[in-house]
Order: sequence, then structure tokens, then C-alpha cells
Amino acid sequence: MRLLGVDWGERRLGIAVSDETQTVASPHVVERCRSDNERVEAILRHASDLSVDAVVLGMPLSLSGDEGPTGRAVRRFSELLGKRLAVPLVLWDERLTTGSAQRALIEAGIKRSKRKDLVDKVAASIMLQSYLDCQKPPTVGQE
Repeated sequence: MRLLGVDWGERRLGIAVSDETQTVASPHVVERCRSDNERVEAILRHASDLSVDAVVLGMPLSLSGDEGPTGRAVRRFSELLGKRLAVPLVLWDERLTTGSAQRALIEAGIKRSKRKDLVDKVAASIMLQSYLDCQKPPTVGQE
């Protein structure tokens, strides 16, 4: 059972995918999209090609947990996407994932010119990994 993680952006979608055991998320691809219809089609294509069982869409919230203008745009988009998906759609908090992705790429020594092409799919994998980690029951002693 694989999951698709999506980091929504006005110009780019970062896409990540989990392994079949839903233990590890990996960056997959960045899709350049100009419209909601292009975004929906890209997600549907990857969901089908990768035979995923659900799509986890990053919800950008403010640090206080409120939905700002971008959060409202993602919520509207999720309604469009949900009508077309054949699998469940989950909205998941993606606060600070882009910053985390930038820092990880800088620490890895990736040049600025290359980071722009990678940051969205790395952010999607960080968001999806957060979701996966929260689905696992705690092990003994980690309560």
C-alpha cells in the first residue's frame, strides 16, 4: 500500500511516494503546473502510475495553526481533486517543510541553482514522512 505525498504550489507540485510498507517517503518528481486542472491531472497520473492507495496533500498552516490565503487555496483545490480521485485524500499539516527541505539540501552541499529543482519534492517527502510517522503506533517505552 503506497501513498503519494503532494506539496502544492502555484507554479510547481512536489511529489513524493512511500514504500509499500508505508515506512519511508522518498522524493519522486516536481511537476510544473499553471492551473488547477493541470495540477489535478498531474496528481491523477502519478497516483495511477504508482498504484497508490491514498494521496496525502500538504496543508500550509500558519504557526498558530490557522489557514491563511494559501491554506484556503489548497482547501479549494482539495475539493476539486477529491471529486476526481479514486482513492482517499488526506490533508496533512505541512508547516515548515519547505524550510526544512532547504536546510537539508544546503547541508548536503547542493548548489543554489540545483536546490530550486529539488526543494518541492524534498518538502513533499518530509511532509509525507511526517504523516507516515504519525500513523505508526508508539513502541514500548515511547509513550
